[in-house]
Amino acid sequence: KTLSVEARLQLRAEQSQPALKALHEWLTQTRIKTANGGGSAKALDYTLKRWPSLIRYAETGHLPIDNNAAERAIKPFVMGRKAWLFSDTPKGATASAQIYSVVETAKINGQEPCTWLRHVLERLPHAQSIADYEALLPWNCSPEMPR
Repeated sequence: KTLSVEARLQLRAEQSQPALKALHEWLTQTRIKTANGGGSAKALDYTLKRWPSLIRYAETGHLPIDNNAAERAIKPFVMGRKAWLFSDTPKGATASAQIYSVVETAKINGQEPCTWLRHVLERLPHAQSIADYEALLPWNCSPEMPR
């Protein structure tokens, strides 16, 4: 994470690409020897079919090696699945989805959600122009907001 895009690309060319090439050769050779229809064949086919997407990170320095950021972003939705079973009306479910969306948008823009929401809710009744509303968007506020 601390390397430049160029340094990451160089490191991936030296280390990841040879390892991925060897893995691809092994997968291909193993698939030839594996009977169709079994679990191993399905797993090998799945991997080989998605191979271009799997190795994309090694062809460039700007892509992350993992999808941890995406996984963290969807975790609240995964955790809330059971709670949503109790949204007894479509309007309740829509409201829950909207709140999750607002909170996650605040987070991805570097805001602490409670602080940002307090900031917005205190100022929203006084907003009179489009500029006033736009100033409240999470990407337009400074992360350190006074109370």
